[in-house]
Amino acid sequence: MRTQVAIVGAGPAGLLLGALLHRHGVDNVIVEQRSPDYVLGRIRAGVLEQVTVGLLEEAGVAARLHAEGLPHSGFDMCFAGQRQRIDLQRLVGKHVTVYGQTEVTRDLMDHRTAIGRQTVYDAQDVAVHGFDSAHPSVTWREGGVAHELQADFIVGCDGFHGVCRASVPAGAIQTFEKVYPFGWLGVLADVPPVAHELIYGNTERGFMLASMRSATRSRYYVQCSLDDKVENWSDDAFWDEFRRRLPADDAARLVTGPSIEKSIAPLRSFVAEPMRFGRLFLAGDAAHIVPPTGAKGLNLAAGDVGLLSRALAEFYASSGPARSAGIDSYSQRALARVWKAERFSWWFTSLMHQFPENGAFGARMQLAELDYLFTSDAAQRVVAENYVGLPLAA
Repeated sequence: MRTQVAIVGAGPAGLLLGALLHRHGVDNVIVEQRSPDYVLGRIRAGVLEQVTVGLLEEAGVAARLHAEGLPHSGFDMCFAGQRQRIDLQRLVGKHVTVYGQTEVTRDLMDHRTAIGRQTVYDAQDVAVHGFDSAHPSVTWREGGVAHELQADFIVGCDGFHGVCRASVPAGAIQTFEKVYPFGWLGVLADVPPVAHELIYGNTERGFMLASMRSATRSRYYVQCSLDDKVENWSDDAFWDEFRRRLPADDAARLVTGPSIEKSIAPLRSFVAEPMRFGRLFLAGDAAHIVPPTGAKGLNLAAGDVGLLSRALAEFYASSGPARSAGIDSYSQRALARVWKAERFSWWFTSLMHQFPENGAFGARMQLAELDYLFTSDAAQRVVAENYVGLPLAA
């Protein structure tokens, strides 16, 4: 088999890249180690920046998002009995859209089927070869039969534990990581959201987030120990703890119900540099991870493939030395945006969670930062600018 661009990973990053490349007339094949049901079963974030929505529109995959997504022009932050709405529309003239990552993935899968582009699922022993040469390829086994896909370029959209970054020689890559000393216990339930916008809370009992996936499905989180186990939390125990962390008015109208999904996620910040190795590019979680506090994971992945799709389209549409300018600068441009999002996610996480190890001084500094944020329009504008997402590099 041969294609122009081989994409490893059929999550939203790989699927969106495939859709954008198709829009530009660039042939591509996606190779995924898991089944379609497994990919769809991942419960992830659901807050989309306008850049992400714009890329889905460009790919022709935004009809259901516009019909069912929930535009949010702000969100609430709470601490020490105080509450402040960050008015995104007033502060920066933009909004975000709540639409679950599962739904984004489903829309992209349906679109790929409709356009007839090939996706290989349940691929075993996926490996990438020759990306430091002019003849890269991807190999895998399917049903006991060996397959090879030759390509001009390979894009690793295969996540933090994927094969693409792991195939890069250790001396060619530098990684940066921070592991946070807590996790998020999350519950998904078919109950109406406690509020029409997100609520972030810094409480004496730990962080809480009241989020949603739709007008009838809620996603709620509480900060928990890394040593905690999901089996320690019955639904009743979660609802009792979540209610204690909610502001009183919201707690009084909280609707509870059986959980659809319950999990504990550790938090980390991670960046790999560079994001290009010869004819292999990394995108999304293969190159960077952010704590979910700022809702940047999917949005950063979309930004990566937005930049890369345009660079590859330019390469195939042009001739001469300048045709590779976009792909040559991809890593630098993507990382500039990644590090800014990493900074915001780190700051927001540091602001909203309990860090007992920081002592009394650290706790007071955190409260002073929150108090300043609640009383400064300029500080709120900085938060709003980062929350709605920074623009893609030209």
